[in-house]
Amino acid sequence: MKKTMALATLCWLLLLAGIASAATVDFEEFGGPPWDLGPESYWNGSDGSGGFNSEGAFFNNTYTDYGGGFYAWYGWSVSNMTDTTTPGYENQYSANTGQGADGSEFYAVAFTSEPGEAYVELPAGQLPESLMVTNTTYATLSMLYGDDFTDPFGGPNGDDPDWFLLTVTGLDEQENPIGSIDFYLADYRFEDNEDDYVINEWTPVDLAGLAGAWKLSFGLNSSDVGPYGLNTPAYFAMDNLVFTPEPASAVLFLVGLVLLKRRKRSCMRTIGSRSVARPARRLRDLVWCVPDMRSES
Repeated sequence: MKKTMALATLCWLLLLAGIASAATVDFEEFGGPPWDLGPESYWNGSDGSGGFNSEGAFFNNTYTDYGGGFYAWYGWSVSNMTDTTTPGYENQYSANTGQGADGSEFYAVAFTSEPGEAYVELPAGQLPESLMVTNTTYATLSMLYGDDFTDPFGGPNGDDPDWFLLTVTGLDEQENPIGSIDFYLADYRFEDNEDDYVINEWTPVDLAGLAGAWKLSFGLNSSDVGPYGLNTPAYFAMDNLVFTPEPASAVLFLVGLVLLKRRKRSCMRTIGSRSVARPARRLRDLVWCVPDMRSES
């Protein structure tokens, strides 16, 4: 009977570890302190913080103020901009959906003209599971209609095999790549031009193939490259980054919680039985229970 109960408990712990411990970074905390972003606003690192943490994950940001209203940034910003129609650089913080994933308010925008300029450091013992991405309004309108730096994707007759590619690379703690995942934010390489597309909705990207990564490095590439790099605006929007504990770590953590709870109940019963006869030792008995729990772990 005891073996059966132990097996049932282990199965329950494994199930709980798989479904109850996932963390989702949705950026909604930017509506409160210390950011307190109001409607139609964004955080772009101008506070000099160098990035931010959410759910234990670190998102990098590098911001340079040149004075006179001129500045540059790369890495991650966070936005609730809703402008889906204004072209150009001045609208660099808007997702082409006008909102976050699942109708939420906030989302992240990455600018990464070189691979790795935007990255996320995951919490220890966590496995990347998935994220949602879409294009920014700036990049979308540039690809669809062209701008001062580039022609529309597909060229004048729609036959040019243009593409815009996001690559997520997983790195271990020594910064060695362990794998990468490609996702086309736009693809005009199809024989039938009717199949050409620019991503214009929040779309999931499976990151399970990057298990074991400590850092996620994001890079963009395009068929439209000039002497100074990409002609396609090197931006994309991201939301709902999901990561889960490594199975062994999750099970050990949950088992530890169960054993700790049991030991606490045992200590409290002992204290309760002694409290009538020796009330002056109640606090000391409780302190004795703490090293007991550590020594039995």
